[in-house]
Amino acid sequence: MYQNPYSFMGSQAAMNPYPVAPPAQQVTKVNGEGGANAYSIGPNSSAILLDTSGTMIWAVTTDGAGYKTVVPYDITPHKSQAAVTYEGLENRIKRLEGIVDEYTAANQRGRHAGESDDRED
Repeated sequence: MYQNPYSFMGSQAAMNPYPVAPPAQQVTKVNGEGGANAYSIGPNSSAILLDTSGTMIWAVTTDGAGYKTVVPYDITPHKSQAAVTYEGLENRIKRLEGIVDEYTAANQRGRHAGESDDRED
């Protein structure tokens, strides 16, 4: 079908000088399991919900018929690990060497002269 280029009924997307912005992204917050169960989404959809009553998130999914499944996940705040230093490694090695030396000395004291490890009691 022929389209008149001077008609306002033509492709309005091509004539729009302002691009369409993507939808706004936001964190959806709910209050407990009841809030997660009450959150409505369409069929074949999924959402992640932040629980304001604790350190947990809810994964909400629906199948083609719109039946909802709500699964809780525990989250914890991230704790940065201390930086590894040469002095720290040296202290750990010395401590481990002390443990090995004590274990070896204890085994030597407990063994009688002429005994071996492969005896049967």
